[in-house]
Amino acid sequence: MPFVRPAIVHSAIMPPAIFAHELTRRFDSFTAVDHINLAVEPGQFFGFLGPNGAGKSTTIKMLTGLLAPSSGSIQILGQDLFSNPIEVKRHIGVVPEGMALFGKLTAREYLLFVGRMYGLDKATAAERAAELLEFMGLANEPRKVIADYSHGMGKKLALAAAVIHGPKVLFLDEPFEGVDAIAAGTLKSMLQGMIARGATIFLTSHVLEIVERLCSHIAIIHRGRIVANGSLDELRAGVQARLTPGVEVDPNARLTLEQIFLNVVGGEAGVTHPEQELTWLS
Repeated sequence: MPFVRPAIVHSAIMPPAIFAHELTRRFDSFTAVDHINLAVEPGQFFGFLGPNGAGKSTTIKMLTGLLAPSSGSIQILGQDLFSNPIEVKRHIGVVPEGMALFGKLTAREYLLFVGRMYGLDKATAAERAAELLEFMGLANEPRKVIADYSHGMGKKLALAAAVIHGPKVLFLDEPFEGVDAIAAGTLKSMLQGMIARGATIFLTSHVLEIVERLCSHIAIIHRGRIVANGSLDELRAGVQARLTPGVEVDPNARLTLEQIFLNVVGGEAGVTHPEQELTWLS
């Protein structure tokens, strides 16, 4: 394992934006998330990676209060999530795995509803909804209901709803899935602007190039456990040291995130990659 940061003891002055201690979720006899520890500092763009079924979405559901953990604790912005759920949720935004949009509403109606649920007054909600629809390229068909949206349009609307109240912490589960290149560029620009203004973003994505470009810190989960955690440079150094033990790391040898991910997950699973062929395709 290249680099796993130990559990961080945070101070009362500046607690982590997201803090999970021994977080565990079991489904009957299956343990989906197994005693993980995470500390995401304020202002970080944090990438949370793992293969399919590793526990990523289950972790996000627990961190956002959508799923109760079997054991462990969660603090968001220094507050216990399950002791103060309403107060915590006022300050977070979520784009969940399934988006959970209301198909019979128009985009404007939906954003007005979400804004009001977050406590915005009608005028502010309407102003922000109009601005977000224009920004996301969704303002051209005001009478179109969400059920008639493409998958990519739904993703953009879900992100608009997640940020309408100006959250301090934003959770994104595969936000770029099904989004075209132009829209992806717009979303990345918006997310980087949020980081510049001090927000914290927790991102899961299978598009490793996007994660590498956006995120400063990465955790990798595999079979429910954190197998690597640190800055990109720390992960690179850890993997390089494992590949070439006893050899001083070349600062110019920059492994890609894909190389890091495959090395960590493949090594942790005991997977080798022999040359294989499918007989009916060769």
